[in-house]
Amino acid sequence: MRSGHLQIILVVALVICALMLVNVRYRSRKLFVELEFELAQARQLEVEWAQLQLDQSALGKPARIEASATRDLNMVHVTPANTRFMTVTVK
Repeated sequence: MRSGHLQIILVVALVICALMLVNVRYRSRKLFVELEFELAQARQLEVEWAQLQLDQSALGKPARIEASATRDLNMVHVTPANTRFMTVTVK
């Protein structure tokens, strides 16, 4: 009778170990899929960051700023003809 109980205990232990193995493999695959998703998202963010840096570089060029100021704000270059000087008199 003792060997019968031992066999049942070993079978139960084997089934528990098998179920734990299946669970660990499932979690491992799930984490791998999540990792791949996050890596793809990181690559996408790196591409967007590079594009933003390129845009910032283009928008910060003096010629672009000058054209925008002239077009949008109606600004003109400073010349002696359109310069006004103010004087302060102290009494």
